[in-house]
Amino acid sequence: MSVDVLVVDDDFMVASIHRRFVERVPGFRVVGEAHTGADALAAVDRLRPDLVLLDVHLPDVSGIEVLRRLRAAGHDVGVVIITAAREADTVRAAAAGGAAHYLVKPFASEDLAARLAEFLRTRQALAGLGGADADQEDVQADIDAVFARSPQGAPRAPLPKGLSPETADAVLAALAHGGEVSATECADAIGVSRVSARRYLEHFATTGRAAVRLNYGTAGRPERRYRLS
Repeated sequence: MSVDVLVVDDDFMVASIHRRFVERVPGFRVVGEAHTGADALAAVDRLRPDLVLLDVHLPDVSGIEVLRRLRAAGHDVGVVIITAAREADTVRAAAAGGAAHYLVKPFASEDLAARLAEFLRTRQALAGLGGADADQEDVQADIDAVFARSPQGAPRAPLPKGLSPETADAVLAALAHGGEVSATECADAIGVSRVSARRYLEHFATTGRAAVRLNYGTAGRPERRYRLS
């Protein structure tokens, strides 16, 4: 099953890099590039890609607006948001628009490859649904494969009461972008309180999604610093 990809980024050089990243992944091919929101919408109509790698910061309209217009027009094309934007509102809007993943720049080719592989697994699971002779347990397994995923491609563990999936995704995005952050740095990056950010970070540390390092300063309590595991 081959996946046709449209790369959308306002920077021609960045788009070229993303093209090369995609072409390293078996089963994926780039069928076009676009550098504005208008061009992206036209390219989806013309090329009918299976997946769009969509930047948020475009010169005419935002990538989030492109996503909204695609959905309003009835396009169910897969979308992976690729951007430097880390704000919770942007992450929330991407999730609401049905983006498959949200990847924060800069990133390594392996990071994109993992999201592409997860997208392909989900697509294959969808393709296996609906057969009249399919066993119910097999159908349920395929449905679970579609819904039980996170932005990092792993099953999403249930969140404790009071924690929202949208903010959790924003915290993970901040971790992916920053490498190693404190609760205060994470809070500043996504626009929540330090106490709230620490709750999410400690949850990810407890569930194994994040690792914690104690930074011993010259005075006072050591600072807890978090990074993705």
